[in-house]
Amino acid sequence: MCLCRKQPTMSESPRRAPVRAVVIGGSIAGMLAAAAVKEHVDSVEIIEAHELPEGPAPRTGVPQAVHIHFLQTGGAEAVETLLPGTIDLLLAAGAHRIPVTTNMVIHSAEGWYRRWKRTTHYVITASRDLTDSVVRAQVLKDPRVGVRTHTRAVALLGGRGRVTGVRVRDADGAESDLRADLVIDASGRASRMPQWLARLGITGPAQDHVDSGLAYASRFYRAPVPTAGWPVIGVQADPRLPRPANAGGILPVEGDRWHVSLMGAPGAHPTADPDAFEAYARTLRHPVMADLLRHAEPLTDVSVTHSTANRRHYYERLTPWPEGLVILGDAVAAFNPLYGQGMSAAAQGAVALRDLCSRGTAPGFARRAQRAIGKCVDTAWALAVGTDIHYATTRGRTPTGADRLLHRYVSRLSRTATGSFHAATALTDVLALQAAPASLVKPGVLLTALVGPLRPEPGGPPFTPAEMRLLRDLGEAAAE
Repeated sequence: MCLCRKQPTMSESPRRAPVRAVVIGGSIAGMLAAAAVKEHVDSVEIIEAHELPEGPAPRTGVPQAVHIHFLQTGGAEAVETLLPGTIDLLLAAGAHRIPVTTNMVIHSAEGWYRRWKRTTHYVITASRDLTDSVVRAQVLKDPRVGVRTHTRAVALLGGRGRVTGVRVRDADGAESDLRADLVIDASGRASRMPQWLARLGITGPAQDHVDSGLAYASRFYRAPVPTAGWPVIGVQADPRLPRPANAGGILPVEGDRWHVSLMGAPGAHPTADPDAFEAYARTLRHPVMADLLRHAEPLTDVSVTHSTANRRHYYERLTPWPEGLVILGDAVAAFNPLYGQGMSAAAQGAVALRDLCSRGTAPGFARRAQRAIGKCVDTAWALAVGTDIHYATTRGRTPTGADRLLHRYVSRLSRTATGSFHAATALTDVLALQAAPASLVKPGVLLTALVGPLRPEPGGPPFTPAEMRLLRDLGEAAAE
């Protein structure tokens, strides 16, 4: 059955069977999947194992929500493509639009990045709960989209050639069949898709698992300075140092708060001890975060997670692929959250799905969609794994000679970016998920890296004069 709705011609019957899509998972990926297909079906039903909160409240089953999140430029633009007006709603609710690197104080492995003046790249910073709630409200206001909560998908219906729905289990344990013309798995890292496919006789999807062993510790603070216009603060790890890697970041979020995350590899894991949080921040490669947190008021306990491995299933390589099945978001590829790519990659995958739906769903649609989603994953995967493999604690893959050569080149380009607008733009094009990593080896970029930085690296955190005055006022108040 064709999924795309169309007006009947004179020779067609005006009556047809309704077209139904089912989305497994009420995560942000699931919501964006529903947004991607809702214009091309009669109804979309989202199957969610837990309750969906009203407003920006914690949602069960999203442990990573306690850690810092942001939308890269490419992800924000994808969300806006699917749900026009969403970014404005986020900003109205207190999220921040922060230009890259204009409003960032970032200590990279190669030095302090200069705060170049530009508007082409930005990140949207907010708590994950706020981002989820705004996207969810935008999707669920469409009468074609419904949610069945406290319900788990337990198996696929159909066979090797076509998936025809899902078997679901309600809160009382009763099971039933939910028929659908299109099933989209957006159930995240916990997806059981490999096992479900095996029951249909489809086995052997290739997969990668690359784990740096990083642990995250995060908490919210009352910001001691106005958050409007305040920069993102970041201290990145340097895999070349002879010690366990650690890093951290401070994001201004809604409610005049800072969302703070600290990350450390085995041998330097942060803990849930609130008294040790700021002390750990002082062990980073620069104490700027610890100096700032000294003036901030903790609002929450410390939350810790060890679920930071990069994991990818190459479903797009399977032949044959059943009609009626698409997999999206973390169920396809989950990334080390250090790089802030997960939500953005899922949003871009949803746009790819929408674009294919708009062209019609002739035989082979599901496989074409899965391939398009795989391409959307490629850049984020290359960025995350291309960095993580160089940590001594990483398991699952070791760098080849080519990997080491590329890493040295990117490090040189990053060093150049501390004093070259052209190099900084080339890097942020890729980090913002607006260009492929291959763009970094274009002749113009190679020449820029060869020439090196045109200006000296900032000698310390590049705060503006106005920011420095605020910090001095904090220091003087603390000394009284």
